[in-house]
Amino acid sequence: MRQHTRMHTRRLGASLAVLAVFAAACGDDDETTSAVTTAAPSGTEAPSGTTESMSLKAAGCPDPLVIQTDWFPEADHGWTYELIGQNGTLDAKTGKYSGPVDDITVEIRAGGPFVGFSSPSSQMYQDPSVFMAYVDTGDAIRNATTQPVVAVFASYDKGPQIIQWDPAKYPDVKTIADIGAAAGDGKILYFESAAYMDYLIGKEILKKEQVDASYDGSPGRFVAEGDLFQQGFATNEPYSYENLIEDWKKPVAFTLVHDTGFAIYQSALSVKPEAVAANAECLKAIVPMFQQALVDYMTTPGPTNSKLTEIVTEMAQFWQLSDELNNDATAKMKDLGLVSDAGNGTVGDMDCARVQTLIDEFNPILKANNVEGVKDDLKCEEIVDNSFLDPAIGLGF
Repeated sequence: MRQHTRMHTRRLGASLAVLAVFAAACGDDDETTSAVTTAAPSGTEAPSGTTESMSLKAAGCPDPLVIQTDWFPEADHGWTYELIGQNGTLDAKTGKYSGPVDDITVEIRAGGPFVGFSSPSSQMYQDPSVFMAYVDTGDAIRNATTQPVVAVFASYDKGPQIIQWDPAKYPDVKTIADIGAAAGDGKILYFESAAYMDYLIGKEILKKEQVDASYDGSPGRFVAEGDLFQQGFATNEPYSYENLIEDWKKPVAFTLVHDTGFAIYQSALSVKPEAVAANAECLKAIVPMFQQALVDYMTTPGPTNSKLTEIVTEMAQFWQLSDELNNDATAKMKDLGLVSDAGNGTVGDMDCARVQTLIDEFNPILKANNVEGVKDDLKCEEIVDNSFLDPAIGLGF
């Protein structure tokens, strides 16, 4: 159920009925992260010839450096909270978690109700203090002229967005194409304005009459009606329905939206285009730290998964976590290939050929739907920049 545009896949606000669901995030016990931008993956030596970078402050990074996320803290955000570590300070009322990183303060801002359910890119454009934000590739394409962004780090190689169903009701459904071919069967619930749904309908994988944009994050209709399909994230809904939702507690089947060709980089860390040049030294210093934070989180997720449960509990809103849910989410990230080096030994980079293919397929659909932010002849290089990554930092899988 997420806001995942996660706002444009948007969980608008996973509804108060969502009970004890959903994933947590990130973890390491360290208070700060080293300024060595060429840090090798955990358990390995740094490559020969590497040197320490200038400090984040000397590199011109804003202090505090503000990162706008797209939802409550959860496992999908783990690497971000990992950068600060276990000893940060939480403002439960505003959803801000902050702490020292090198010689500056990094501040992570929760999304969803803490920002009126607006998208992270909207927040970055509305609030000059926001330096970086989570933005999905689909939204970067859709808003290329109205809220242009450049992604500099992608924690997910495959997006965790799914559609789920009851396998006892639909034993022969295996893919989203199978759902599209199931004439007369249950509606597909999704959050209004989801970019992936525009794609699926535009590619005629699903039919407009099959979908229902009234999903509010509550499990109520899925549980009560029994024959519905419903959007979610692989990192939370399957575990939650099978283990936490009292009126369900049986298997759900699911398939990744990624496998339909909507191969976005989910929640990619992005900046405004002008920051690529104006803040280049900062990005050279901080982006490899995000890479290493993801490596550290995936290596030892437990401590911060527990910390994130504690943080969300202190926030005392409808969103709830458990250590078991968080740990299941981290396991699925690896088991489903959501987080990986994508075969090249580097974590966090984005394949421009893949992005360009998506642009070329998605832009005509958006134009046909009269979407305001579409840019003709958009090129991958306008929305993706891998140059700040350290190619030596990888997960090893």
